[in-house]
Parts: sequence; structure tokens; C-alpha cells
Amino acid sequence: MKNIFKLFCCVFLFSACSKSTDEIDTITPKPDKETIVKTMTYNIWGARPNGIPDLEEIAKVIRKYDPDLVALQEVDKFTTRNAKHGDIAKQLAELTGMDYYFAKAINVYGGEYGDAVLSKLPIKEKKAYNLDVTAELGGEIRSVARIMVEKDNKDFYFISTHFDHLGNEANRLKQAKDFVELIKSFNKPVIVGADFNARPDSETIKILRKHLILGCLNANCSQFTFPTPNAYNSKPDRTIDYLMYAPLDAISVKSYNVYTWADRESDHFPVVASFNIK
Repeated sequence: MKNIFKLFCCVFLFSACSKSTDEIDTITPKPDKETIVKTMTYNIWGARPNGIPDLEEIAKVIRKYDPDLVALQEVDKFTTRNAKHGDIAKQLAELTGMDYYFAKAINVYGGEYGDAVLSKLPIKEKKAYNLDVTAELGGEIRSVARIMVEKDNKDFYFISTHFDHLGNEANRLKQAKDFVELIKSFNKPVIVGADFNARPDSETIKILRKHLILGCLNANCSQFTFPTPNAYNSKPDRTIDYLMYAPLDAISVKSYNVYTWADRESDHFPVVASFNIK
């Protein structure tokens, strides 16, 4: 009788535990599917007297990573220095099977020069802005190419820009301040791909980080992005190309890398990152 009673108790306890576990499983919410977006920022070395060496090689680098979005810097449109390529952004879009948007910074070499974005995602909005220079220093006005895209019914902005290159940091400081104010006016999350011409410990990056978050994991942007050996016959010695984002609670970084294997196509390495749009 005692053995039967013990057996009955064990069966009862097992059934109760099983029921409890089932109930917990039914009320535990399943995590939302992650919305992963693959991005790249790439200065394509177009601002040269003899133009881009080989546009098809640039396209191969982009296709190898297969990004959803690409931020391009040093982009010509119908200039004499890139006469054989014509509209660079359009040509790269066709070579990579992506849509595109070009934003003009200045008129040069009989055509236009600025920044562009490529996108595999549906583009819902396109807009261009300019970043001015200081009256004391002068120099080139810079452009901001912004698109609004959608993935998994989530809208966000993607931007390409390129800050001043002069040794004096005054223009970059102004452009960083103006850029932050511009970003703060947006009502959706934003990912920025850029050649900021500024090292991670510079005042320019410090200003940007007051609102934008570095995509580099743990804010460690130690992988050099410029110059490549092919361009200046020297070793890469600085980080000036970045992917950044805002706000922190809307986007997170899954991976971040500098493609140092692409050392013949441009004088900059492409920077790539995967983001989760929350």
C-alpha cells in the first residue's frame, strides 16, 4: 500500500510540474524578429585629376559584401575628370543592382561633385543638405545625402557625408556642430556613413558623439581606414571613415569591420556594419 501511495504522489507531482511549465511557456512572450540592415561607407577616390581608376572594381567590392545600403563619398557627376564614367552614382547603382541618390556639394571640372547613397531597400524620401565652411578659413562646401528607407515596416534615415579635409580643423568643427543640429531635427532613427576626415580622439568626433554613437564595437575604432598602400605607397595610419547611428534605444550594432582586403580599388578601405533596427 505504501508503495502504491508513493507512486501516486510521484505521478501527481510530475503532472503538476508539467502543467506549471506548460502554463509558463504559453505566457512567455516570444522575442520580436530582428530587423538586420547591412551597411557600408566607402570613399571611392573619385576626386582625382584622372578620375576613378576602375569603377567595375569598386562595384565588385560592394557586391562582395552585398549591403542593403552604401554611403559613397567623392562622387562625380558628369565631370571631365571622370568623363568615361559620367554619372558615377547612377553607374554604380546599375553595376550593383541598387537604387541611388546623389547630393551635390560643389560644381567642379565642368560637372558636379558630392556624396551619394545606394539602396536595396525601398526609398521613401530623398533630401540633400549642405555643410558650410568658416568665413576665416574658407574651402569647399560639403554635402549631405539623406534617404528614408523601410525594412520590416520600420522607417529610418540613412546618410552619406564627407567633412572638410584641410589641416586646420576649424571647418570640420563647424560642420560637426551643424551636422549634429541637423540630425537632432530628424524624427526617425538614423545611420550615418561618412569620411569625417577626423581621428577618433579629435574634437570633431567628440562633437559628433554628443548625439551620435560610434558603430565601432565598444567605441574602439582602432582599425585604420586610410591611406591604403596602393594610393600613396605607404601603410594605413589613421581612422577617418565611420558608421555612426542614433538614438541608442532604436538601433544596436551586430557587427563592425574594416575591409582591409580591398586595398587596390580606392585610397580608403570600405567600412561595413550590420545594425538591428529595433
